Amino acid sequence: MGIRYLLVLVLVLLVLGCEVQGAHMPQQDEATPSSLFGQIQESLYRYWGTAKSAAQELYEKTYLTTMDEKIREIYNKSTAAVSTYAGVFTDQLLSMLKGDQ
Repeated sequence: MGIRYLLVLVLVLLVLGCEVQGAHMPQQDEATPSSLFGQIQESLYRYWGTAKSAAQELYEKTYLTTMDEKIREIYNKSTAAVSTYAGVFTDQLLSMLKGDQ
């Protein structure tokens, strides 16, 4: 289990590093990169941009305001119920720990 979390952390940091690097890099002309690493990096940036735009389009296409409102309403009701039951549980636990005085 520990190695999976480490792998996920490394991948997330790699993606964030690429995002930060890409945000600060000035736009280059369409000149071809001279090294293999440059070509791979250019290909990855294009793939990342395409994936981001496809995900954004999919989100915009499937976004439903009525469903969003229902989800928010369910979330509000469930958090209210959980906070109520957590308060009751806390009171019961404190009374058990305190005992009769």
